[in-house]
Amino acid sequence: MKVNRLWIVIGTIIVQMGLGTIYTWSLFNQPLADKFGWELGGTAMTFSITSFALAFATLFSGRLQDKFGIRRLIAASGILLGIGLMLSSQVSSLGLLYLVAGVLVGYADGTAYMTSLSNLIKWFPKHKGLMSGVSVGAYGTGSLIFKYVNGAMIESRGVSQAFLIWGIIVLAMVVLGSLLIREAAVAAAPISASGVRVKDYTVKEMLKTKQAYLLFVVFFTACMSGLYLIGIVKDIGVQLAGLDAATAANAVAMIAIFNTAGRLILGPLSDKVGRLRVVSGALLVTFAAVMVLSFAALSYPLFFASVAAIAFCFGGNITVFPAIVSDFFGLKNQGKNYGVIYQGFGLGALSASFIAALLGGFKPTFLVIGALCAISFLIALLLKAPAAGARTAAESSSETRGREAQGKEGKESKGMRLNPQTKGI
Repeated sequence: MKVNRLWIVIGTIIVQMGLGTIYTWSLFNQPLADKFGWELGGTAMTFSITSFALAFATLFSGRLQDKFGIRRLIAASGILLGIGLMLSSQVSSLGLLYLVAGVLVGYADGTAYMTSLSNLIKWFPKHKGLMSGVSVGAYGTGSLIFKYVNGAMIESRGVSQAFLIWGIIVLAMVVLGSLLIREAAVAAAPISASGVRVKDYTVKEMLKTKQAYLLFVVFFTACMSGLYLIGIVKDIGVQLAGLDAATAANAVAMIAIFNTAGRLILGPLSDKVGRLRVVSGALLVTFAAVMVLSFAALSYPLFFASVAAIAFCFGGNITVFPAIVSDFFGLKNQGKNYGVIYQGFGLGALSASFIAALLGGFKPTFLVIGALCAISFLIALLLKAPAAGARTAAESSSETRGREAQGKEGKESKGMRLNPQTKGI
C-alpha cells in the first residue's frame, strides 16, 4: 500500500504537541498548594515522579508496540494520559496526585513519545536528524503554546477545572494524531561500501558494547544540565544575578523558546556536519555557560545569555541522540535501544536535585555539571560507532550450522554415489 509520508509527519507532530503539554506542570504547583494547603515542594515533586515514570516507560514501549501495533498503542496512551489529567481534577491528597498525575500521566506520555519518535525516524532513514528535530521540536512547541493556554484556564476557571479541560484536549490531540500514523516497515539493513551488511543490534547485543555505556554517560550529562536549570532558573536569577522575581520569571519563557530552537536547529544540522560533532559542541558551550554562572559577576544580559545557551544545547542534544542511537545500533530495534539510553533522562532529572541537596547550593552543583560536561565532551570527540560489519552470535551460529549441514549433505551425496546399494538406490 502506498503511503503519503506527509500525513505521518503531521500525525506525529499533533501527537508530540499533545504530549509536550505536560511540561507546563510548574503552572499548577502554586495553585494546588494554595487550594489544598500543601507544601509547594510537595506539589513540585509530582513532576519529578512524572519525569521518572516517563523515562521508565520507554524501556517497555518497543515491546508493547510489537504486541499491539503503533496506532493502537499511541491511541491507548493518549486515552490514559487524558484520563490521568482528568482524574487529577478530582484529587484531594498528594498521594493520589502522585499516582494519577505522576505515575499514570508520565507512563502514558513516555510510551507514546518513544514510539512516535522512533517510528518517524524509521520512515526517513536519510534524514534522521531532521525528523528527530521535527518530532522533538513539536514536543517543545506543545509546551510553549500550552504555557499560555493552561495559564489562562487556571486564571479563569481554577486549577481543578483546568486539569479537566486540559485532559480532554490532550486526549483528543493524541488520539487524532494516532489515526494519521502508519507503522514503518524497516527493510534489511543496508549493504556498506565494502559489501558487508550493516548490523541491527538487539538490546542484549547493544549492552555488550562499550559504546552503549559511553553514550549513556553523555546523554545523562546533557539531561542533567538542562533539567536542573529548568527547575531552578527563577531562583538562580534572584539569588545569583540579583534580579527581582518578575524579571527572573522571564527566564522561564526564554528557556522554552531556546529549548525549542535548539531542537529545530541542531537536529537538521547533525545530518550535515555529523551528530557527535554537534553534541561535542553543545557540551562545550554548556560547560562555558555553567562556568559563567559559577564564577562570573552576573549581570542581566550575562545571566540570560548563559541560561539561553544551556537551554538551546539541552534541546539540541536530546534531539540528536535518537539519531545517534540508530546510527550506532541500527533502525530495526531503535525504539527499544533508545529506550535503554533514555534512562539517562530520568536519572539526570533526579541526580541533579540530590547533588544540590548534598552539596548545598547552585554553584557546587554547577561545578559538578561542568566537570561532567568536560568528560562527556572528550567522550563525544573520541567515540566511534561499533564495527559496521560485526555479526551477532546468533548469526555466526546460524551460519556455522548452515555450513555444517551443507558439509553433511555433501558427504551424504558423495556416499550415495560411492555406495548406491547402502542408500537403497
